[in-house]
Amino acid sequence: MTGTGTWLIAGLGNPGKKYLQTRHNVGFMAIDRIGEHYDIAINRSMFKNRFGRGFINSTGVVLAQPMDYMNRSGPPVHQLSRYFDIDAANILIIHDDMDIDIGRIKIKAKGGHGGHKGVRSIIDALATDDFTRIRIGIGRPKSLNEASVHQESPDVTDYVLGKFSKQEIQYFSNIFETVREAVETVLERGAAAAMNTFNSNNIDSK
Repeated sequence: MTGTGTWLIAGLGNPGKKYLQTRHNVGFMAIDRIGEHYDIAINRSMFKNRFGRGFINSTGVVLAQPMDYMNRSGPPVHQLSRYFDIDAANILIIHDDMDIDIGRIKIKAKGGHGGHKGVRSIIDALATDDFTRIRIGIGRPKSLNEASVHQESPDVTDYVLGKFSKQEIQYFSNIFETVREAVETVLERGAAAAMNTFNSNNIDSK
């Protein structure tokens, strides 16, 4: 039931200083913002996760950043969920998405991985796709068409692992605040209500 039981909220990224403030790490950055807002310290380690425990309003949460590489995010998420006895229905994954324009987020209740290696790893590890995702749009440069996005191309890798400019960091700061609001809505009202509220709205971040 929505609003009861502990939730695992995991933001995806790559560990290490070289990946700080890169497009692929917006999941990590969102978790940092959520932790700061609700005074949840992300300072514990277990099963290749950095994590912290606390509350978002009245709901108990585990905020996590899997510390294996993106395409191996699944086992850390799975092990942490088992340790805290959290079902897939109470798992919320936050990750980047090139198919969504910058300045938008989309919430998805379940379904396939859409070519995202981190989500694919989580589906494989959990043996289910029955978990909620908040997808943060990072867009794609004009040089990358839709067909090339799902290929193992150097251009795609260079783009998602590219660092944000100072201007982009400031811009995404407002987007992460919207992500935080979306997390609250998922926990308190459910994924369907969150989709109705956030999926059709442009984020005013300017």
